[in-house]
Amino acid sequence: MPELQLLRLDHAPALLEFERENRRYFAASIPDRGDDYFTHFDTRHEALLAEQEAGICFFHVVVAEEGEVLGRINLVDVEDGSAELGYRIAERAAGKGLATACVKEVCALASARYGLTALRAKTTLDNAGSRAVLARTGFVPTRGMRLNGQPGLRFVREL
Repeated sequence: MPELQLLRLDHAPALLEFERENRRYFAASIPDRGDDYFTHFDTRHEALLAEQEAGICFFHVVVAEEGEVLGRINLVDVEDGSAELGYRIAERAAGKGLATACVKEVCALASARYGLTALRAKTTLDNAGSRAVLARTGFVPTRGMRLNGQPGLRFVREL
């Protein structure tokens, strides 16, 4: 069973492989990270760890028993007891309940470990999978918005 782990320095090689393998898959529903992301991955990874150490964000990876990264579940922009939830699951692991299970787990961590009282999320209207994960994990749509030029929804979940 995959395990949700707080991001560490030694996750870098498996995380980079995850991002490379799934780049096209992710770009079909969210903006591509761009070549610079991959060129400067190690520097970016260290910056994320610094943000995490400062309590600004909490980054998690979903790790298979063999050490392969199957997903990311992040809490960013932590402020005033809330944070923005973001997640991405590998194409080969999608549609199997992994995102739902991991979002539920990070919601519990957000409250118990990080002391948060609410989470926010957003997705485009055409991302039915993401909307379903948010609905199954207790997020409620609050209002419409534009996300990367596409119609979208904002969601909130009280913890």
